[in-house]
Amino acid sequence: MSGAGSTFAFPLLSQWGAKFQAVEESGMDIAASLDGPLAPEGGLGSPLSPWAGGLDYEPVGSLGGIMRVIAGAVDFGASERPLPAEEVDRHKLMQFPIVTGGVAVVFNLPGVADGALRLSGAVLADIYLGKVTSWSDPALKALNPDVTLPDAPIDVVHRGDGSGTTYNFAAYLADASGDWRERVGVDTELKWPVGRGVKGSGGIVRSVAADRNSIGYVEVGQARRDGLPAALVENRAGEFRAPSPDSIAAAAAGADWAGSRHHDLLLTGATDPRAYPIAATVHVLMPRETGPTSARTLRFFDDALTHWRRDAVDLGYVPLPDEVVGQIRSYWKSTQR
Repeated sequence: MSGAGSTFAFPLLSQWGAKFQAVEESGMDIAASLDGPLAPEGGLGSPLSPWAGGLDYEPVGSLGGIMRVIAGAVDFGASERPLPAEEVDRHKLMQFPIVTGGVAVVFNLPGVADGALRLSGAVLADIYLGKVTSWSDPALKALNPDVTLPDAPIDVVHRGDGSGTTYNFAAYLADASGDWRERVGVDTELKWPVGRGVKGSGGIVRSVAADRNSIGYVEVGQARRDGLPAALVENRAGEFRAPSPDSIAAAAAGADWAGSRHHDLLLTGATDPRAYPIAATVHVLMPRETGPTSARTLRFFDDALTHWRRDAVDLGYVPLPDEVVGQIRSYWKSTQR
């Protein structure tokens, strides 16, 4: 089974892929008691075909994943930027969420601990617009009166490839800053006014970890695993929140998945005062046509969403609620052709 796209979700998909390979090699389906949309007879409870090899997933970024699944080069693409429902229909695809996570704003400031730095959306936008260029800028001092910030230039790091993480980060900045909306906008690839572009989430982590006075953005689980401190970020209610499982779950709680066509929702507009404001959902895109390949792909995601949820928690993501998983399984049945 082949997939491509999100670097944000790569650690989780890798873990799920290893488990699926073990299930396939055993020749049995762990979801034997469940019904599913996979075949006219048998469903998810039937024995697996004697496939082997698990998952071959390339973390090429969300834009690359979208392009590859549209071209028919992979069995599925993964992206934090959902395609609009009209595009999903035009390309005869299905689109559904698999997990939620957070985009952490990470920094390298000696002596400034994790969760000590506060950033509003407006000031963060001004940093990435090149209007706030020093850590000693009055706007940063006003947000952080009890933090000793260096009188040093801000080393701005951003993604240089097409990225769903960038899309959600830019959506948050656009919500907070009219200047950002007009000058830069929201997309997987941007014309950045300042900073240096790096490839993939790993490039952000390596650059920020290595370079003093730098700032970047990356999936929160990866930031935690690599020991990068993250800022508290201001939400719509004016509260500064850390990217924690509870604050990400609060952002996801208001999502109307059932009311959206092909699940084309972003979470960056959450209004709950407890919510972390840069939450992102990973979406899977795959062809609608039925057949052995699509059946195997859906079997993989069914097992992942129902049996391997703990992997998401352990890696710093937030699993989908049971109710949403049930809605997704119904969506498979109604959308596959």
